[in-house]
Parts: sequence; structure tokens; C-alpha cells
Amino acid sequence: MHALVTGGGGFLGRYIVEQLLARGDRVRTFGRGAYPELKIQNVDVIRGDIRDRAAVTAACRNVDCVFHSAALPGIGMNRRAYDQVNRVGTENVITACRERGVPRLVHTSSPSVVFAGEDQCGVNERQPFEYVWLAIHHAHYSLSKALAEERVLEANNRRGLRTCALRPHLIWGPRDSHLIPRLIARAEAGRLRRVGDGANLVDVTYVENAAEAHLLAADALAVDRPAAEAASPAGKAYFISQGEPVNCWQWIDEILALAGLPPVKRSMSFKMAWRLGAACESVYRLLRRKGEPPMTRFLAAQLATSHWFDIGAARRDLGYQPRVSTEEGMRRLGEWLPHVR
Repeated sequence: MHALVTGGGGFLGRYIVEQLLARGDRVRTFGRGAYPELKIQNVDVIRGDIRDRAAVTAACRNVDCVFHSAALPGIGMNRRAYDQVNRVGTENVITACRERGVPRLVHTSSPSVVFAGEDQCGVNERQPFEYVWLAIHHAHYSLSKALAEERVLEANNRRGLRTCALRPHLIWGPRDSHLIPRLIARAEAGRLRRVGDGANLVDVTYVENAAEAHLLAADALAVDRPAAEAASPAGKAYFISQGEPVNCWQWIDEILALAGLPPVKRSMSFKMAWRLGAACESVYRLLRRKGEPPMTRFLAAQLATSHWFDIGAARRDLGYQPRVSTEEGMRRLGEWLPHVR
């Protein structure tokens, strides 16, 4: 097929591009960078802003499927920035798909769209969006992703467009420029603290598994199934993970060990982290400070609670299996880390 990958120069997007190329698909990317390394691989690289509807529409010309992985991540306090990139940008992609007659759209969402600050153990896709909680606690990224996912699923079967959304949790692996580098930087600066009792379990997703799930979803959308058939992914969201949760803080210690750093020794209670997060939010909001606060209430809850998900629907409807185990993924991460530090 001829695929467009928004954010194709990013962490997840790059792996999606490489897996598409490996199986012989034609690939176009849309993003802010020039990415000469992609051009060398005969990728059609288009530079543009996801907030520019005309540019997005032009990029969707003669495309069979759009993989929409472009997003603004993080825990920053600029609500408008998250809304414009994540919600409005996604609406631009949907509009472009309709205008250009693109038949399939696979959207990268997040499990945090259903997070409400409490333990989530084995929940499935029936868990509702948590708009109110996310809005009250200034989780601007997650709220914008919830609104974006809602738009994507609502767009299914309108003007012949089939859509689905994937929710990979804590994507990690070689070439990560977000999660792993931040953990290491905080540890090296002595600013990493364990939050809570250290017993919480969380889902993680090795990046190659997350990318493969996107290709599986695109292929499943191409199959012409009756609308009422349970196995059709059209109009649905799916949790994606390694299929078995890890202890959050033991996993972090393992990553630090791969980087030659000691385990996390200092800790704070969830209640203390929550109060610190509220104070940081207030300071950043009142002073209109740029960047991300060192702690927010959302982050405190994420670090202290268990949140892992039932991926049975993805196994059933998409044929998803986490082919790279967590152990193998950690080995590959360990081989990559010395080359970037």
C-alpha cells in the first residue's frame, strides 16, 4: 500500500516507517523535520505543521492509509499548545482523509485517556474517557488525546473512511528521545524519587511491538467484514502492551543499571508528591513558565498507582502478539544506550 505516516521522523513513527518499508510498502512522511536519513531510504518526506489543514490535505494525496502518530507529548501546562497539535491536528488529518478519499486511518492514542488517578488493573476498552478528571487536574496532553481519539472513532464509516485507535502504554526501546533520556538525566542530577510504596504494576510496550500493532490494525481495516462482525477493528480502540505488567520501580532501576547508574534510593509518599505537583502547577500557571513542571498531580498519580490493561481485544481482532519480549527488549536497549551517552 501507499502509506502516510505523520510524525514519521519521531520515535514510534520511525519504526512504523521502517516496518512498512521492510515489507515493500511505499511510504510518505509528514512532519517538521527534513529527515535526510529517510530520504536515503526512498521515503517521500514532506515538511509541514500538523496544525496546517491545507498542508495535511496535500500530504494525503493518493494515499491508501494514514498512520497518525504525530503528537505533542509531556506534562506541560500550555493547554492551548496540546489542544492545537493533538486535537486540532487530528481533526485536520480526519478532514484530509475524507477530502482525499483515504480509506483507512490508524490513530496513535494513549491509555491515559481513561486514567482517573486510581489503580487500573486489567481494565479493557469498556473503560470510559475521563474528561472531567483530566481537565480538573490539568492533564492537558491526556485530555487532548481523549478528544482526538473520540473524533477519530466518530469518523469511522463516514465517506468510506475506516478508522481505529491504538493505546500503547509507555513505549520504550532504542532511539527513544523522551522517556529513557529523561529518567537518566534526572537520576544523574539526583532528582529522581520513588513515589508511593514502590509496589505498583504498570504496562510497558517495546517500540517494535507498538509499531507492528499499527501495521496489523491497518491490514485488519482493509478486510471487508460485515459492520456487525465482532472481529472488525473499525471504529474501535485497543490497548497495546507487552501483555504482562512490570513493577514500575524495579523496571526503572533496571534501566538505570543498563546506564551504569545506581537504583533509586530516595522516596516520597503519594500524598506528598500530589501536594508538590499541585504547587508546581500553580507556579507554572501563574508565572506562565514554559516547559514542564518537575511534578504534577497527574504525574504523581501515574508514578504511584498500578495501571495495566487487558489486551485480549487486540489479540483477537488484530492478531497482535508482543513478539519482542520485555527481556529481549531490555537487552537491545542495553546495547544501544552506550552509543548515546
